[in-house]
Amino acid sequence: MASGQDGTDARRRGGAEALLDRVQADALVTRRDYLRILVTVSGGLLAGAAAVASGVFRRHGAGRAPPAKVADALGPGKAVAFRYPGQDDRAVAIRLPGGELVAYSAVCTHLACSVLWRAETRRLECPCHDGAFDPATGEVLAGPPPRPLPKVRLREDGRGIWAVGTG
Repeated sequence: MASGQDGTDARRRGGAEALLDRVQADALVTRRDYLRILVTVSGGLLAGAAAVASGVFRRHGAGRAPPAKVADALGPGKAVAFRYPGQDDRAVAIRLPGGELVAYSAVCTHLACSVLWRAETRRLECPCHDGAFDPATGEVLAGPPPRPLPKVRLREDGRGIWAVGTG
């Protein structure tokens, strides 16, 4: 009877080893490959975080830039799009119905879509996700944007309207 049990144990061991060999042969990724993938992905995430922290992916310039002419004149309720402080930075200047002149970045603070002046609603609107901003303050009125629009400082003189700084 002892020999029968040894034969069954041997078959079980043989079956388990065969199953283990089959599973290992079917494995698409070895442990070494898994660790290599893990290290590569971690390195990519680290490099991306370092790039964001160093300002490689800036959304809008800050501080001062050389003055840039925005328009010769702007009537009440009218707006003009311009580039400031750099050629990649979209902005919009608006003459409010009360006569006040304001300007903001035209890049939505949610996902960087273009913000547009809608004269009929008297709001700055982001059509991507129904965001809306108050034209007098740049504050969020509706939608998912987390922050108000960055301001662009303007100066008006006899030669026209000039963008003179941000913030």
